[in-house]
Amino acid sequence: MRTYLILILLAVSSLSACLSSEEKKELLPTTEVPALTTYYLIRHAEKDRSDPANSDPELTEAGRERAKKWRTFFSKVPLDQIYSTSYKRTQQTAMDVASDHNIPIQTYDPSTLYDEDFQRTTQGKTVLIVGHSNTTPQFVNAILGTNEFTDMDDTDNASVYMVTVTGDQKKATVLTVE
Repeated sequence: MRTYLILILLAVSSLSACLSSEEKKELLPTTEVPALTTYYLIRHAEKDRSDPANSDPELTEAGRERAKKWRTFFSKVPLDQIYSTSYKRTQQTAMDVASDHNIPIQTYDPSTLYDEDFQRTTQGKTVLIVGHSNTTPQFVNAILGTNEFTDMDDTDNASVYMVTVTGDQKKATVLTVE
């Protein structure tokens, strides 16, 4: 009897060794786990309002300090990508974080929020997106597929929207970083 069991075990292990890795995968039940994508969306830091005619002002001293706070906040977040609009204030807000993570800042067009290409490019990644008081909540809504969030107050430079996407599951949380 013992010899018979040993022969069966040898036959099964020999058969298993002959199967390719693809054939072995087919024998195992598959439960594919959807990729987790995390988006952090912030508004640019405080901008210089001294010249109302300037549509592309830089950050104020307070804005540069806020950018340093964002750098500290994101220092422990394993970012894969950073996006910003082309304005000086958004680029300057993202600059310290990008430098800290050694990631280039990619420019995005706020008129094409969360299109298929962007979704594909960011799937499974952790992404920082720097925008404006009107585009940031719109971007969050585009990801969620809702109209949950309205424009930010023009003095709100401290909110961060964290949106997670896992398959069809989408969740948004708003934090304040002072």
